[in-house]
Amino acid sequence: MRYGLACFFLFSGFWLYAQPKPTLNYVQPEYVSPADGAGMFRAYCAVCHGLDGRGGGPATEALKKRPADLTQLSRKNNGKFPVLEVGHIIQGADIEAAHGSRDMPIWGNVFRTLNDRALVKMRVDNLTSYLESLQRK
Repeated sequence: MRYGLACFFLFSGFWLYAQPKPTLNYVQPEYVSPADGAGMFRAYCAVCHGLDGRGGGPATEALKKRPADLTQLSRKNNGKFPVLEVGHIIQGADIEAAHGSRDMPIWGNVFRTLNDRALVKMRVDNLTSYLESLQRK
């Protein structure tokens, strides 16, 4: 009996270990109105950050690092929502060579493929405003 249980756990552990890690497929984003912050979040961000913004989206298992809990940005910034920092992160302006790459797409570049510069700014601003509305204490 012990031998049977030991074999079961050994082989079930091997089976779990042998499972390939999920991979991410990058695709062209769907068009969502630049005025619709919530719609852009659902279309562009929720796959990693989850519909609630807490970092538990369906792509989480394929990432090297768990996505940020976007509902805690104000709390982590002394109660003030970091508007400029969030906008920079969305656009990709936060990348420093010394820190390596990130899993999160650089949405500023992606948005540029969808339309003109004024609409890119509108997208970033409305997405940032939506994230501010998700803040929890």
